[in-house]
Amino acid sequence: MTAPLAQGSISLRVYPLDLDPPAVVANLREQAVLAEEAGFDGCMLSEHHGGFPNYLPNPLLAASWLLEATTGLWAAPCPLVLPLRPTSHVAEDLAWMHHRFPGRVGAGVCRGALPVDFELSGVPFDELFPRYRAGLHELARALRGEAGGPLGREPAIAALRPGDIPLVAATQARRSVQRAARLGLGVLFDSLLSLERTRTLTQAYREAGGTGPCILIRRAWIGPPPTANVEVQMDRYRAAASTRAMADWSTEDGLIAGDSGDEVAARVHAAMTAAGCDTINLRVFLAGLDPTQVATQIARHGTETLPLLRRLLAA
Repeated sequence: MTAPLAQGSISLRVYPLDLDPPAVVANLREQAVLAEEAGFDGCMLSEHHGGFPNYLPNPLLAASWLLEATTGLWAAPCPLVLPLRPTSHVAEDLAWMHHRFPGRVGAGVCRGALPVDFELSGVPFDELFPRYRAGLHELARALRGEAGGPLGREPAIAALRPGDIPLVAATQARRSVQRAARLGLGVLFDSLLSLERTRTLTQAYREAGGTGPCILIRRAWIGPPPTANVEVQMDRYRAAASTRAMADWSTEDGLIAGDSGDEVAARVHAAMTAAGCDTINLRVFLAGLDPTQVATQIARHGTETLPLLRRLLAA
């Protein structure tokens, strides 16, 4: 297993399936166990509120479920919508989780985009950008052990060493990758962002002095892709996304499919190269999939995709 969010790592994004809440919790733990057995380095979880299909309101809490169920896998709320909660609380929660699971906790943050997320958190939507910029600076300082005042005196924060909890920022614009570079953070790109646009941003990040991971996200599927599920998933994203965001989307819906794991591995590696990324987060989830379908894909990627993909990354 690599360190959380490390360059060259291969992680799995896990999602709550269409089950009742107790079964969702149990299945997320099962997905993490399967991911560890398959050879994934870690798992990511992301955030939405108000019942947005197949998302969780607190990925930081859910990450602790995955860590409890596994022995070496890392887990990261990635991305967590930073403006929705006090940054000091995020830092404290991450720090205490790290002390419970040392070396197995990472984090990624984003500014958010869905008005309902802000409505349910009591945060004015028009404060999104200033809250995010200020919060990102505060969180980066805290996780480097540079927090001052009461937060710096919090025991779990005070005990952190630089690098204990790696942090990345979700980015879709040149200014945001430059900010991440200045703060010493890695960058995480939207799963639907085109490879061409991603390449432009990774170049801007490196030119700004960024040295952290550049993480590409793609859906991966071995065998004939479930096209009906893909379309339902894309309809959900289109309904929630702005016209501006969709202008930079990939024409292939971010899905990499192949008849074999070797074919998927080669295509994933080619996409990473084209995008200028050195780290990959894979998803097997699509709307309407059942636990057996998800489990089968996780296991097949472990047996068929990861061996070649690791060799390609190492080379």
